[in-house]
Amino acid sequence: MRQEKQLLLDEMKDQIDKYQSFVIMQYAGLSANGANDLRVAVANTGGEIEVMRKRILVKAAKEAGVELDLSELEGHIGMVFAGEDPIETTKIIFKFSKDNDNALSVIGGRFDGQLYGAKDVEMLSKLPGKDEMRAQLLGTLEAPMSQTVSVMQSLLTSIMYCLENKSKQED
Repeated sequence: MRQEKQLLLDEMKDQIDKYQSFVIMQYAGLSANGANDLRVAVANTGGEIEVMRKRILVKAAKEAGVELDLSELEGHIGMVFAGEDPIETTKIIFKFSKDNDNALSVIGGRFDGQLYGAKDVEMLSKLPGKDEMRAQLLGTLEAPMSQTVSVMQSLLTSIMYCLENKSKQED
């Protein structure tokens, strides 16, 4: 293998090892401005986009312990390495594809060490992100607490009204 290809292979293997989650996408008819917009959107979530030759991708993935089938990778292939919140990154990819006349199509991805097909990745993209789930959990925990506090406050307030009415009656 030539030195340049070996360098690309090593770089791609390092990326796969560095990021635990990634999405493999196929792109066609994507303008330069559109590609740049996608890169910026993914970078804002802490991720990266890499475009490479399919054979190098398959070899790098194999060295990283991920088995990819070359026959499933048709057309121009890119990898979106997800940052801290892979669900948020996946949502960006599907939203970008929808907004740009399906210029992208997801082939599959890996999340938490497990490979998923295109339909499964799309289903994962519809789940709430970490921040949304945290907000829902806090809302669930907060509702009973706020109701308890309001009941206690109304009890104290009613005692105050009783004492106030009693003092008015005595005057």
